[in-house]
Amino acid sequence: MKYHALLTANPGVNVPPYNPCKLLDFGLLKLAAGATYEAETPDREILAVILGGQATFEIDGQRFEKVGGRPNVFSGKPHSVYIPAGAKFSIQAEGAVEIALPSAPSDAAIKPYVIAPAQVATGVWGAANFKRHYQQILTLAAQPELPARRLIVGETFTPSGNWSTYPPHKHQVDDLPREAYHEEMYYFKVNPGDGFGICHYYNEEGDEENFTVRDNSLHMLPRGYHTVVSAPGYTTYYLWFLAGNQRVQATVDDATLGWVSRTVAMLKELGH
Repeated sequence: MKYHALLTANPGVNVPPYNPCKLLDFGLLKLAAGATYEAETPDREILAVILGGQATFEIDGQRFEKVGGRPNVFSGKPHSVYIPAGAKFSIQAEGAVEIALPSAPSDAAIKPYVIAPAQVATGVWGAANFKRHYQQILTLAAQPELPARRLIVGETFTPSGNWSTYPPHKHQVDDLPREAYHEEMYYFKVNPGDGFGICHYYNEEGDEENFTVRDNSLHMLPRGYHTVVSAPGYTTYYLWFLAGNQRVQATVDDATLGWVSRTVAMLKELGH
């Protein structure tokens, strides 16, 4: 089974050619100035994350004007729009716009809403050469006031030469507070655009794969351990989104590499 794909980036919605996940799905929406996309979500919630540009949303008659602002993912915090299950909606581009559309099953009655950049929480995970910067967009920990049925969404920026989501971890069974079951996907961008990274995936069943991270690549993780590294000279970005039985996050590190986590406090004290 393959756990990665390179998406097309054509006008309209671009979707993965296959999907090993049962809950999560993804679409990359690209619209030229003035173009409109219309759809409905009978049984799925969507978080529309503005990757770059600006758009006007109309969701079941409720209008959100000119949402967005950053020109690309490397230029600030995102604007996002929560689209609930059962909604009919349209998205009209105010200029050229690129929007990520992660989705998951939902039976919750939630009204649509906008997540402004001021509501996005930022910080640093890791230290030294496995330091990376995060932006939490829709998480129970950072945004408990924002409702969702399953979706958990954020962004990570991995500096030149650094490792990310390291040590490799898994989240494939509900055993709280130790571990929570969540599928996950990563949608990647690279800066400068001709750069690359490497993604390493493996699971307890013996599956293992490495693939080259490029602009618009997608990593799909129904289970297993995963980690990413940026090539020197390049920054990798990934939009991460999860869905499971609940929205509490808990992960388990690979036991052979988990000791690395215990060095973070010491490395930070040393200025790394």
